[in-house]
Amino acid sequence: MQNSNKILQALGIPFTALLSVIFGLLLVSFPIGLFVVFESEIGGDINYEYPFTHLDIFYGTEMYQSQIDVSIGDAFVILWTFYVIIFVIAILGPKHGFLKSLSSIISFGKYETQSNYLFGVTTWFSILILVSVLINFIQEGFGIVTIPPPVDNNLIQFFYVSFAPLVEEFGFRLILIGIPLFALYSHKSSIKYFIKCLWNPGTLYIHDSKKAILLIIFVGFIFGFAHIALGESWSEGKFAQATASGIILGWVYLRYGFVASLLIHWATNYFVFLYANFISHLNSISIADAFSHSLMSSLEILFVLAGVLSISMLIVSKFYSKKVSDLEI
Repeated sequence: MQNSNKILQALGIPFTALLSVIFGLLLVSFPIGLFVVFESEIGGDINYEYPFTHLDIFYGTEMYQSQIDVSIGDAFVILWTFYVIIFVIAILGPKHGFLKSLSSIISFGKYETQSNYLFGVTTWFSILILVSVLINFIQEGFGIVTIPPPVDNNLIQFFYVSFAPLVEEFGFRLILIGIPLFALYSHKSSIKYFIKCLWNPGTLYIHDSKKAILLIIFVGFIFGFAHIALGESWSEGKFAQATASGIILGWVYLRYGFVASLLIHWATNYFVFLYANFISHLNSISIADAFSHSLMSSLEILFVLAGVLSISMLIVSKFYSKKVSDLEI
């Protein structure tokens, strides 16, 4: 048991260092996001003053090209503010602050991902990136290439990928996982308890996790299928990657709640496209070339290393917890 504790402390130094860097990158992504939308020229002829109701998401509805005085910049600020609030909640809770949770690893060898939302977010975000990179690497070995949907305008695309996590987490996690979990495991029927369980399914007493895990896997497959079948979708190569991401997000939602799954999804979309657009603007290159830039490659390596360490910490922590339980018995 002492050996496991020492391993946690030893791994904790590079692990906390990497998570701190990821935290810093996520934090500065907020002001950079404002710069990209309001100061760069990624949209070309379309800028932040573009009417919000002219977006294709309203096509076929009464709102499409209506005279509502709301620009895409206004909508982005509202969305940006919402994510800032969720980010602050993640830093402070639910039990301890982010920095306190990190320091407890080095000082005491305590690896408690559920003590802080952002601790869980940075850990599982890096794992999600690692899994995505591995799937992409394996698929490319078999000649399967993942091709994104066609893009008409980079600014509109950036808004869509920033907005999508909120819509998709509401649908795939709250509706398709949260409500069924409540129906399966809840023994109360009050509205307050229902909302509390949707916000964090960990509130429920899940005595048999097999049903919950099967539900998460099933919804993960639906999530993957939606990425290749709905609207102007990705190529078939995205299915495995999106399915794995959906399963990870479902697991995170079950263990940590809506705050964590939403922020991981936000980071996967917003963070990646933000830095690609930022690099594109600084170097006057296309978005496609920006994704191949050395800085993006460095970020990918950073997340892969963090993902490897995160998995190692989870394994050692699980072994340590089992040893403690055996001693108590």
